[in-house]
Amino acid sequence: MSMTDPMADLLTRIRNAGMASHAKLDIPSSNAKVAVVTVLKDLGYIKNFKTINDSKQGVLRVYLKYDENQEAVIHEIKRVSTPGRRIYVGKDEIPRVKNGLGASILSTSKGVLDDAAARKAQVGGEVICTVW
Repeated sequence: MSMTDPMADLLTRIRNAGMASHAKLDIPSSNAKVAVVTVLKDLGYIKNFKTINDSKQGVLRVYLKYDENQEAVIHEIKRVSTPGRRIYVGKDEIPRVKNGLGASILSTSKGVLDDAAARKAQVGGEVICTVW
């Protein structure tokens, strides 16, 4: 059975693993997922990640990050644009999450960027998700 929204699956697995206090999680890999996880790592929401080659499409292993009270650093992660309803924004309409405390992740013509990098590069695009 094919998956309708692999990006929503990635975000749900990260959310569930954080609530269950898992140290790491494995996800079927793709270039888009690696790009989103790279942005999450650059923003400091996850510790690290690595791709593991297998005989199929590969596995993306994500190491989650927790604070000193063993609470997940990611409080909320939401899918914004879905396959049935794509959300595109211009360079002046990029949403702020929690008044700048969180981040939006966008797919732009310059690659997958967080909201601050997209504003700096003055590009808009599809809003993949929001995280804080």
